[in-house]
Parts: sequence; C-alpha cells; structure tokens
Amino acid sequence: MAEKILVCDDDRDIVRAISVFLKSEGYEPVEAYNGKEALEVLEREDISLCLLDVMMPEMDGLKALEELRKDHNIPVILLTAKSEDTDKILGLNIGADDYVTKPFAPLELMARVRSQLRRYTRLGGNVSTPDILKCGGIELSDNSKEVRVDGEQVHLTKTEYDILKLLMENPGKVFTPSEIYRSVWNEDGFGSESTVAVHVRHLREKIEINPSEPRFIKMIWGQGYYLEKVRG
Repeated sequence: MAEKILVCDDDRDIVRAISVFLKSEGYEPVEAYNGKEALEVLEREDISLCLLDVMMPEMDGLKALEELRKDHNIPVILLTAKSEDTDKILGLNIGADDYVTKPFAPLELMARVRSQLRRYTRLGGNVSTPDILKCGGIELSDNSKEVRVDGEQVHLTKTEYDILKLLMENPGKVFTPSEIYRSVWNEDGFGSESTVAVHVRHLREKIEINPSEPRFIKMIWGQGYYLEKVRG
C-alpha cells in the first residue's frame, strides 16, 4: 500500500504539481489548502509525512504544526518563501523536521521526502544496539520509541529522538553539527549548523531541568555536541 503524503498549500497549482511528483514516486498524495483542513485530514487519514506551507489563510502552517505536534509524531517538512527565515527557525522550534524554500526543485523535494520517511520507518539501526539505552536519568527504549527522564516520559519529535539516540549510543563523543546532520538527515551537512542548533535547543528544553545549564547534552564551542555520562 502506498504511503500517504499530506500536501497542504493555499496555492492549488503548487499542490497539484507536488501531487504529480509524489504519484510518480509511488506515494499517495492527500490534498489540503489551509492548516485547518490539514488537521482534519490527519484525523481521518493514516498520513506518513506532511508537506506544510507556512503562509495560508484561516490557519497558517505554524499554527497547524503546533496543533499537529500535540497528537502526531510524523515528519513535517515546511514549504517556505525566501523571506520567511524567521518562520523557518520558529517552525523548527515547534517541531518541524526540515524545510524547503520556494521555488524548489522537484528532485530536491522528493529527496527530502524519501530521507524523512526512511528515518521515520527504519527500525533502530545496527542490530547490536541494545533496545534500552540509559545515561544518568535518561532512558531510551528504541523498541517503543519512548524516552523517560528521571522516570517521567517526554514526548520528542522524530528528529529530536534521532539526535538523542545518536548521542546516547556514543556517550562522551563529540559530534560536529555537520556530523549530526549527516547521521540524522542522511544528507550532506554543509551549512547545517543553525538547523542542528535549533533542534538541540528544543531537545534540551524537554530533557534538561535547566536548559541554559544542561547536565546531559553539552557543547564544546567550535567543535560540537556530546552527551555527558551522568550517574543516577
């Protein structure tokens, strides 16, 4: 059965064009034209990924994304204009996994769709990796995709989960932003520093007692991020 991709943009020509390319790649597009319609689609359809425009009437993409993240963990790729840099960062902050700037090349968009779906559906990487990863007060179950901090469950997006898993599998190892991007996004990491920084900041806000003084995810200026081994 083809995976369903939600395409939401108030420009119907863009929606139709993206739908054509998705069908050519073997996906089943489901169309919506504002954020409210997108949320309604998510309630009745089994959607695997969402392509979400930022500027739309009735309910814009950022508000829809915020509502979507309350109940859904599917990958979300924002469709933004070049002038919407602030919206890109805000979108990443509230749970977007990636963004594509208009006008975009169809091949680039399809590559990003495939990349996000691979990450979303893969089953935990190397077979030697234990199902339960523990570091200090963090416990990650790769079978159930659950994360608990000091016994309390925290809800992460797929991107946040993948970053945390990468760091927990390699405690003490410093990863540059480019290395994190290549591992999590499966793409070249050139120019990825700000994207990774936003996701790490959001991850810290969920797992750290005081994000400004993190006890788990540390950073070495000019080098990268690492997970500090913390006991108990």
